[in-house]
Amino acid sequence: MELSRFERHSEYCWALPRSCAMRVPALLYADEDLLKDMDDKVGEQLVNVASLPGIVHAAMAMPDAHWGYGFPIGGVAAFDPGDGGVVSAGGVGFDISCGVRTLQTGLRRKDVEPIKEGLAHELSRQIPAGVGSTGRIRLDEAEFDRMLTGGAHWAVQRGWGEPADLEHCEDGGRVEDALPEAISSQARRRQRDEMGTLGSGNHYLELQEVAELYDAKAAAVFGLGVGDLVVSIHCGSRGLGHQVGTEFLREMVVAAPDFGLDLPDRELACAPIESALGGRYLGAMRAAMNCALANRQILTQLTRESFERMLPGARLRVFYDVSHNICKEEVHDADDGTRKKLYVHRKGATRAFGPGNPAVPEVFRPAGQPVLIGGSMGTSSYVLAGTDAGEQLAFSSACHGAGRAMSRHQAARRWKGRSVVEDMAERGIVVKSPSLRGVAEEAPGAYKDVTRVVQVADAAGLARRVARLEPVIVLKG
Repeated sequence: MELSRFERHSEYCWALPRSCAMRVPALLYADEDLLKDMDDKVGEQLVNVASLPGIVHAAMAMPDAHWGYGFPIGGVAAFDPGDGGVVSAGGVGFDISCGVRTLQTGLRRKDVEPIKEGLAHELSRQIPAGVGSTGRIRLDEAEFDRMLTGGAHWAVQRGWGEPADLEHCEDGGRVEDALPEAISSQARRRQRDEMGTLGSGNHYLELQEVAELYDAKAAAVFGLGVGDLVVSIHCGSRGLGHQVGTEFLREMVVAAPDFGLDLPDRELACAPIESALGGRYLGAMRAAMNCALANRQILTQLTRESFERMLPGARLRVFYDVSHNICKEEVHDADDGTRKKLYVHRKGATRAFGPGNPAVPEVFRPAGQPVLIGGSMGTSSYVLAGTDAGEQLAFSSACHGAGRAMSRHQAARRWKGRSVVEDMAERGIVVKSPSLRGVAEEAPGAYKDVTRVVQVADAAGLARRVARLEPVIVLKG
């Protein structure tokens, strides 16, 4: 985008010109280079979001923002239900509760280097990945409903993990007020065989080494040290979440005139939060969030079993689990300065509560909420911590990854999967994937520079850097 289009509010905060349709400003957090590299569509979509009813403070884009469906990926917006605020299926997205769970292994590089290839093979054998991948779990209707309301709790109760795992998850591993009855038969059918699977696209499982610390005190609180090995799992609600998004987007578009909504873009299909449709979507979305939490919990246990086979005595524990692509009811400052319950959409963005927030597990509160930032394949990932400043800047939100710089089609034309695998092998990184085309589509060069994105998030005050992680083993869908 052209810098001349923007008013610069600060070194890392930019505003688009305010049109008569906009109810609030449209703000982007970026440096000059990141902003120039963003597609014009990001600005157009952000302006459209700023025109939605009941929006509070501003429509915002994180440093990793790129074009998405309705909302830009990296978009954040909060809505006041008392002021006609809406919930938007496009503002949540199709991969509901796509997120990252990181496990601490207690291991060092020397412990796994001799069996690295074997461990990578064992992980790829145990964890189904790729388009249409299916797992070994089969649920009847009653059990399916229990999963949709129980989330990671349900998985632990069925033997997929330990009660202690739940203590380090957003929402304690289960979202309240889910409505299993709002999940269609088609969504259930799509998910029936996909529990305990990684999926495709940018989803991954990585063994990573802590390569650098930026905040020693926060790292001590988080239990991270240079040389430690961790496992990060990035996946979501699979076919169920996609079907929920598809169905409710269609229904919201049809119902918009009945609510008096004049949508600037049909991809911004929405419904008043306090309407029956809005409530039903929120219930379905929460059920999909629980599905994603249950899925990551099952994958956690499958990962543990793989490590135990290759390294008897290995003990993996959950560090933290965060979700993207969600709408959550939270208390924040409204435009009139009062504290209100708002519905915060984070599409390709991460919650980042600051120190002392009661929603953060007690052990982490001195440092703030862990924020897990996944890199592109073969690049660094990061652990950040939420800040007090982030509450005022972006409703306690931060970026979620690198953000795509080109489409998957463009990437597949530019790179060959085999070459990407070989290049990474020369760097000592083992890659396992059922699809070489999928590897090409996720080539490191297809994404923005995650290090720059994280530096801007830190400098802007959205979250602060704690640790940098480097990949050792990459399992891609």
